[in-house]
Amino acid sequence: MTTADLTVTTSSSPRPSAPTAPARFDPATEARLDRLDQEATAHVEASRPERTRTGYAADWNAWLKFCAEESLPPTAVRTGTLVAFVEWCWHQPARTPKPGQEPGKLTAPSTIDRRLSGIVVTARRQLKLQLPTDVAEEARALLKAKVRQLEKDGETRGRGPAPALLVWHMEQVADTLPRNTFGVRDLALMTLHFALAGREHELAHLRVRDIAEDPEGRGLIVDVRVSKVKPRVVEVPYGSRAHLCPVRAWRRWKAELGEDAYLDSHAFRAVHNRWKTVLAGGLDPVTIGDILTGIGARAGLDIRPTGHSPRRGLVTESSRVGNPDAVAERQGGWAPAPWSCAATAKNAARGAVGRQCLGPTRQGPGRRPVRGPQRRGERAARGPSPWCPAYGRKGRRPERHADLHPRRRFA
Repeated sequence: MTTADLTVTTSSSPRPSAPTAPARFDPATEARLDRLDQEATAHVEASRPERTRTGYAADWNAWLKFCAEESLPPTAVRTGTLVAFVEWCWHQPARTPKPGQEPGKLTAPSTIDRRLSGIVVTARRQLKLQLPTDVAEEARALLKAKVRQLEKDGETRGRGPAPALLVWHMEQVADTLPRNTFGVRDLALMTLHFALAGREHELAHLRVRDIAEDPEGRGLIVDVRVSKVKPRVVEVPYGSRAHLCPVRAWRRWKAELGEDAYLDSHAFRAVHNRWKTVLAGGLDPVTIGDILTGIGARAGLDIRPTGHSPRRGLVTESSRVGNPDAVAERQGGWAPAPWSCAATAKNAARGAVGRQCLGPTRQGPGRRPVRGPQRRGERAARGPSPWCPAYGRKGRRPERHADLHPRRRFA
């Protein structure tokens, strides 16, 4: 290598200058930009679900009440103040008692945990506070310690998780449904709610066009457009019990809607109390929960089903037959977290109903069901669950199962 090879050529073009800090604008422009920032924050908050906004508002009101009692500024969202807020909430009643009434149950731990999230989110988005990511870590650690002590003392707070609506519950409900338009709608609502592992608002926002027949004749394909997490497309196969099959129940209800039903109309609508005719208005999420509670009370169930019970029932039945959590997560649209779907099945197993569904356990109630030859023998004798989304264990193709084809069973 010669000396000429090491020659460095320099560019004559000027180097780009370093970015300068944004300059301050004139007072009129600054006022306009501040107004745009406030309008943008309000616009994003308005686009959030109403229940989320209502919950965050209640959480912030509780924080304001705490700050007023402790003589603290509302902007003092710090680790120490959040720990003191948890201690303050732990001794507060769940609902403010009316004048002359005694305080009822104390605040549930899940409510306190949600209030921590609401306070941090509101402080960041509305007050524009720069908070560290672990600002509520110490407060949640204190809350977990209090929950452990609560379990040792045997004390219960709050309503607890919704009971799981299982297949044998729906058997009892189906026998007591009226033989009219109400019964046809309620059966389709219950079975499809279960098969989708849906939420109340997901069923309320379904349209007729969102529920289509599978082109290969294997059931229904439901396009869940409105969801808490994200939209999803769910396959609903035929059920092995013809009187509880969601596909057949939906077809009967669609016949009540009429062959020329408007495709953008609600899939589940109100029914006239006297004439039993289908009305144009759709069911809201609260009404769907009330319908499930009403048909459960009419059937005399040992549980009080709510709008979340079919969702818990699907994941409980899926866990009973030994399916991985990912199967139910895809069906119900759970968030991809290791505790989301598994926690639902675990909480359902804590009650007597959940233990009957999950079967015997080695570690006691609320634990993982027994695996091995004993459980495999029970599963082989009982057969796959008719409500499992995959109809069997991992690796079996759904289209090979007899329950999925209408010409093989209950044609």
